[in-house]
Amino acid sequence: MKIAFFTEGQYTGPISRNHPNMRTDVAWICALNATHYPINKIHELQEEFDLGIIIIPKNKESLFEYPLIDNLKRVCKKISTMQESTYWYWQGGTIQAQLWYHNILQSMDIIFCHNDMDLKYYKGITDVRCELMPTLMITDHIKTYNGERNGVMVGGNWVTAYRGFDSYIVGKILSDNISSPTTGRMKPDEKLLDINHLPWINWLEWMYELSKCKYGVQLGTAAAGTFNLNCAYLGIPCIAYDNVNTQKYLHPDLSVPDGDIEQARKLATRLANDKEFYTECSNKAKDNFKKIYSEEKYLNKMRNIISSLEK
Repeated sequence: MKIAFFTEGQYTGPISRNHPNMRTDVAWICALNATHYPINKIHELQEEFDLGIIIIPKNKESLFEYPLIDNLKRVCKKISTMQESTYWYWQGGTIQAQLWYHNILQSMDIIFCHNDMDLKYYKGITDVRCELMPTLMITDHIKTYNGERNGVMVGGNWVTAYRGFDSYIVGKILSDNISSPTTGRMKPDEKLLDINHLPWINWLEWMYELSKCKYGVQLGTAAAGTFNLNCAYLGIPCIAYDNVNTQKYLHPDLSVPDGDIEQARKLATRLANDKEFYTECSNKAKDNFKKIYSEEKYLNKMRNIISSLEK
């Protein structure tokens, strides 16, 4: 099957397996042997594809007057979208943007979702076929730190969506050595906190920095769950909310209901003081990653979906 992938990225072509910034969308393009095109240049395409996958931009206003669906259907036999961010993020836009987004969803043949609750949500607001896809990691070129692991990595910062303060409170139980990615959205006064703020780095560099840490904490918004997934691959126990599939399947003993900081603190205390529990959580995360989130598992599911489309 010939697949095209469309995002806001202004580049054209396939993705090699040694790409340094193998985020979830890039991993999809690579694993599916898809070709990437900018979403605002679909009208220029003369090729035809069996399946088109788009990530609907957060900055939607630039596409209001663009005949997106007509252009997609002209070059793709079937069209789909991969969920971007949390299921509710789009409701922060104008009413026009929300109506536009919903109309785009309704025009899809398939919506690819991240988590169990996302699946229920998109099935509820559309009449479109929805499929739950495991978050994908391509691990070929990951390099890890070989020294002793220390400290905590919190998954996100102090903007509302990441709810970084909650992770900080729990992380302090585990260690005074706390690191955080900036994710490009750091609040100006976050430097007041005693945290090692990582500069912007590509994904391979991120995995190396994460591999230096002994613990992970991500008490924030449920999206693709890449932080929880990255931790599991490295065998880093991660405390997080159970509304993220990568958390509840990879770190089941460290998952708490959304907002239950009290239970998260109890788990942090146990994780810091019980070496046997730490080792058990670490090994379970690595084993479950291989069983549930391997590239082979992802491809098998996608092949089944593609086969059903062809029929």
